[in-house]
Amino acid sequence: MSTPFVARADQVARLTEALDRARAGAPALVLLGADAGVGKTRLVREVAARAEAGGARVALGHCVDLGEIGLPYLPFAEALGALHALDPDAVGAVVAARPALGRLAGTGAGGASGDGVADRLQLFEGVAEALAACASPAHPLLLVLEDLHWADASSRDLLRFLVSRLTNQHLLVVATYRTDDLHRRHPWRSVAAELARHPRTEHLPLEPFTEDELRLFTAAVAGAPLPDPLLRRVRERAEGNAYFTEELLEAGADGDELPWSLGDVLRTRVEQLEAAPLRLVQLASAAGRRVDEPLLRAAARADDDPVLREPGAVDRALREAVAQHVLVVEDGRIAFRHALLAEAVYTDLLPGELSGVHRAYLRALDADPQLGTAAQRAAHAVRAPDLPVALRASWDAAVQAHRVLAPAEELRHFEVVLRLWEAVPEEAARLPERHVGVLLRAAGAASRAGAADRAVQLARSALDDPGTPPDEVPVVRTALARHLLGVDDVPAALAEATRAVAELPDTPTPARAWALATYARAAVNAGREDEAEQLAARAVEVARAVDDAAAESDALATLAVAERLDHAHSTGLLTEALERAVAAADRATELRIRYNLASAHYDVGDLEAAAAASAEGVARARALGMTWAPHGMELHALDATVRFARGDLAPPAATPAGGGDVPGLAAALVGAAQLWAAVARGDDGTVAWAAALEPWWDRDALVALLAGGNAVDALTWQGRPAEARALLDRVDAHMRSVWPEMYTGGIRMMALALAAVADEAATLRLTGGDVTALLADADARLERAERTAQGRRPRSGGIGPEGRAWLARVRAEHARAHGRADPDAWAVAVEEFGYGHVYEQARSRWRWAEALLAVGDRAGASEQASVALAEAERMGAVPLASAVRDLVRRGRLDVDGVRAPTTDVLTAREAEVLALVAQGLSNRQIGERLFISGKTVSVHVSNLLAKLGAHGRAEAVAVAHRRGLLTTVP
Repeated sequence: MSTPFVARADQVARLTEALDRARAGAPALVLLGADAGVGKTRLVREVAARAEAGGARVALGHCVDLGEIGLPYLPFAEALGALHALDPDAVGAVVAARPALGRLAGTGAGGASGDGVADRLQLFEGVAEALAACASPAHPLLLVLEDLHWADASSRDLLRFLVSRLTNQHLLVVATYRTDDLHRRHPWRSVAAELARHPRTEHLPLEPFTEDELRLFTAAVAGAPLPDPLLRRVRERAEGNAYFTEELLEAGADGDELPWSLGDVLRTRVEQLEAAPLRLVQLASAAGRRVDEPLLRAAARADDDPVLREPGAVDRALREAVAQHVLVVEDGRIAFRHALLAEAVYTDLLPGELSGVHRAYLRALDADPQLGTAAQRAAHAVRAPDLPVALRASWDAAVQAHRVLAPAEELRHFEVVLRLWEAVPEEAARLPERHVGVLLRAAGAASRAGAADRAVQLARSALDDPGTPPDEVPVVRTALARHLLGVDDVPAALAEATRAVAELPDTPTPARAWALATYARAAVNAGREDEAEQLAARAVEVARAVDDAAAESDALATLAVAERLDHAHSTGLLTEALERAVAAADRATELRIRYNLASAHYDVGDLEAAAAASAEGVARARALGMTWAPHGMELHALDATVRFARGDLAPPAATPAGGGDVPGLAAALVGAAQLWAAVARGDDGTVAWAAALEPWWDRDALVALLAGGNAVDALTWQGRPAEARALLDRVDAHMRSVWPEMYTGGIRMMALALAAVADEAATLRLTGGDVTALLADADARLERAERTAQGRRPRSGGIGPEGRAWLARVRAEHARAHGRADPDAWAVAVEEFGYGHVYEQARSRWRWAEALLAVGDRAGASEQASVALAEAERMGAVPLASAVRDLVRRGRLDVDGVRAPTTDVLTAREAEVLALVAQGLSNRQIGERLFISGKTVSVHVSNLLAKLGAHGRAEAVAVAHRRGLLTTVP
């Protein structure tokens, strides 16, 4: 008997419509999240069956809970295997073009790339191309990925990549996951949230059955409608969960002996099995929800329990388990009807039984390694436990993860090796690395996975390891110094690098080349450029003498940053360093150089080159599995910054920005950079978003600068200038405590502060307030910005285009704060931002139009306002576009698309009251002037506040002024 499918008409319709759009060339991702047992699998199976009946192709992939033992790309490998069987020519053609895909597609192809490891980008592109190749208007492809809450990090990365490549393929991806498993730090949580923001993503909620739906479902399961009392009882216990409900009914819902917990219900079902089927089910549970039938049969033959050894016993047991609705066949694999059933069976096993089932799998895998992977072998060995086998299998799994560029899985496997090291010293001695070597390998994997703090811990452990030979200590110190630079602990990195150089003999060796290169890099980060130049030059000499291209590229990158070079010379040196890093397969140095190249282009105002370099760097970081490694996350942040400056305010397609799968610091830094566009778009919650990043200020001052500065801008847009100034001063104090007092970013901070001061002063002038203190504040901030600009000139030869533009805005905002309309100052700001900063140029153009209007140049004001409005609307900069429209209405400017101003929003009496409120009169004073009671005045004030959307009298005056509603004063 199959599970009946009832209700869910809305969900089926939405998925069917999405598939129809995919058929027309509009691909999409549907996120189907719900609690375990609600019916996700049954829904997608029903839609898949209907899709196949309509001519679509269907490929399914599943994730398996292997705990800390990850199995990279499992759901995609399963789906691609199905597609290869479905259309071998299409998949084979893609594999021929991208051989790395053969490892997942099951074609037997896919040799190592030229540098000894798989090219992850080729693998990702190959998956995207294979899916596209197997889809057509006549036969669109429905790709179902189930249980993504168990997905490994590499599969999550591949899904992100795939979604980012959705353009015009005839493809619909449906991803299911359990919402009740997503605790706060669950790795899938942030991935789902980020994917949901992609324009081609649709979230499809699947709630428990309503009472009416449950009535239909229970009638279908039981074969007849349930009596109302029994239906209510089932609903109370199952709470609308389809699987829970079905299990209760299957176990006999009309008796008092019904179990009170689902675990009891599930065990009741399993306990009905005979000994042989029960043992087979227990064996299956040790593999998770699904298991390949050959592996399950081999485990049954290797099991200590003789109940399955008789001829035909496994076949009979399997048929009985299927007949009793415990096991099913899904896509050629043996599976539990529901994941919860597998969990219930597994957790009910006694310790000895647990050991027995896992040992059965170990024997089966030992006898035929082709039945599974090293990761599966390690998982069973850890739980058996068979520690020697677990150690070796974990090592093998780590090596395999490294080969396919899956650093998160690599780190987890190495962590298992390290935990087991002392427990099985004989087996550990047989590994090709000593303990210190495993520690350093694990540290490298941690760094590539973005776990920078863990990388430092592991490297410190390597330094403290008593088994480290004395002649290797300097090498370990150098590695530790590099990991310390990854967490921005420059003083500690400098100390370790200094000691490493001192401990090494002054003869050319690769170790000395790396020590000098690392010392030079730490020195330049510490602001000791002259010393860094000398050290880097010496490192280049030593590296060339010993033919170490990787160390040479690292030192060349430092020279390009440290030396007083023009842009062409600097980028030329960086390009040379990049070529050497790529040739030497030094991926960490490669990403550092790519970041420096993109930054160099940005610093000189070449945003087109910066955009190309940062985008290429981000793609390369993802392809290398180093998305959140040092300089991988910085490339993501820079890419967001460059896109914003060029006027691209679109929400991130699939770039993670918070918690879970993304390391905390990376989430904070990238999230802070994404605030640029979020504030410009006028998104809700930006101030709270920035505040949530404050705990990361001490880890990376750039988070404080970006998040804090953008929050200041958001507060100013929201009409909260006093709060904006207070926050800015707090951020600035933090920056000056960790960066040079006259840091260049302070010029932008002073511009933002002066914008808030100018707004606050304008409001005070309208209400007759005293602006003396604000003007003194404005003067101090102008002086600070001018001194900062002057302080940059001795070494660098002057601030760059961005710094000059912000300084021009500082001067213009200073004039506005003093109440002076200065069109020339704003014209300079517009010209300076013309290097390519589209958003800030449009914002300055708005203020230029305002100043022109104030001095009576209506034609000029209309011209600038028209350009500013067009740019703001094109970008989707809602606050800026609204501000320009308000200016146009208030000034009655001739700008297409903006209606003439009207005061219809307020009644005549409300307008009179508002004009007197603007003069600072109290309700009593207004009543006396208008010959009405103070209470009546209060009613009018409340009404006009509501109409203007203001929270107080001062804000109402400011809003009315912007909207041209303050035209006369009685």
